Amino acid sequence: MSWQAYVDTNLVGTGKVSQAAILGQQGGVWAISSGLQISPEEQAAIVAAHKEVDHVLAHGIRIAGVKYFVISAVDRTVIGKKGDAGVFLVQTKQAILVAIYTAPTQAGETSSVVLGLSDYLISVGY
Repeated sequence: MSWQAYVDTNLVGTGKVSQAAILGQQGGVWAISSGLQISPEEQAAIVAAHKEVDHVLAHGIRIAGVKYFVISAVDRTVIGKKGDAGVFLVQTKQAILVAIYTAPTQAGETSSVVLGLSDYLISVGY
């Protein structure tokens, strides 16, 4: 399966993620939803988020020009919120999954989808 298929089928295709991307921890976009644009600066901040937890908790994270307030940064998951929308940044061995959700989807619904995919990718070495 291509990386794009993971975004289109396993994340957005579930109906619990409105937009998604898979970024390499060494940089670069592996796959991204149609219409989602993540600037190089935003990509760098997403990759650094798991290493600079205090910074993202204090300053939030910007994705596609939207600033999310980081409400949790535990283990391999950073969770951001803005109004009735939110984002999950989940780290695997080699990648970071970016999953954005909007109402009426709830955080828990998106969480189970993105964490399930991240567990699978970790189990196969990614």
